[in-house]
Amino acid sequence: MAEKVRLFHAVDIHGSEMVWRKWLSIPKVYKANVLLLCGDLTGKLIIPIIEEEPGRYKTMVYGRWINASGEDDLKKLIDKITFSGFYTHVCSKDEYDELMKNPKRVDELFHNYMKERLKRWLNMIDEKLPKDVTVVMMPGNDDSFEIDELIKAHEDRVIYPLEKVVNLCLDYEMLSFEWVNPTPWETPREAPEEELWKKLEKVKNMFSGDWRKVILNFHCPPYCTKLDLAPKLDKNLKPVVFLGRIIYDNVGSKAVRRFIEENQPLLSLHGHIHESYASDYIGKTLAINPGSEYSEGVLRGFIIDLTKDGIEKWWKVEG
Repeated sequence: MAEKVRLFHAVDIHGSEMVWRKWLSIPKVYKANVLLLCGDLTGKLIIPIIEEEPGRYKTMVYGRWINASGEDDLKKLIDKITFSGFYTHVCSKDEYDELMKNPKRVDELFHNYMKERLKRWLNMIDEKLPKDVTVVMMPGNDDSFEIDELIKAHEDRVIYPLEKVVNLCLDYEMLSFEWVNPTPWETPREAPEEELWKKLEKVKNMFSGDWRKVILNFHCPPYCTKLDLAPKLDKNLKPVVFLGRIIYDNVGSKAVRRFIEENQPLLSLHGHIHESYASDYIGKTLAINPGSEYSEGVLRGFIIDLTKDGIEKWWKVEG
């Protein structure tokens, strides 16, 4: 292994084809040796595209109706929606009406498209990335438990880091954790702080060694840092505004903060809060959150250069 290793850490791409392709280009552009995509890999919505008559389509997306005429226009529309992270389903008006009456069928379609896209992405890794690039991918709180097995099926090329200690590089060990404290959206992988702490104790028990040689890969940011500031929401889940300004709250996990404070790893990688593109220190631990602008097709990330002696340098990139 080289004397210096370059990590690239990104999160929260939520199904965006554009961001995924940019992420795959990072080793070529920035000479990264380790590529991490850690949490919230899948999209949030399925967008129906209605064929009103042969060759004429319409859909409601980005807050307005968009029309397409002919197969070329339809492909451009699907590509545009896909780049933003949504899934698409082309259907007749009759099928659309039936789907609106059958939420279970809509959920089935969503999960099928979700798995289909992630499988295609995982297959692209061998096609697009050099064999000497280490790839780490894990789910986040928004991701269905179905996707874990999809990632594990590619463990000959992709590291699924949960529930184990990963020797990442230069004898740095990585501990990973995808759960978050409660959110208003009741996502699949969230739990009260007390339960999070019990889960984190199990993570701690997997490791015995020098914590200054540990990298935490925790999707949830620690509480009361620059990494966990999000708009305060009212009872209708709308941002609270005072004197024309959005009010922000710290919404990260107190259990995650306690874990970092007590163990003082070298580096702590986070995500989850898209607005908090930032870095901070908890004691001697550098904590970072790349944030996310997946819907705009923007890739955000941190580059970290590691040597055997620690972090040589680090900086933010986006584009």
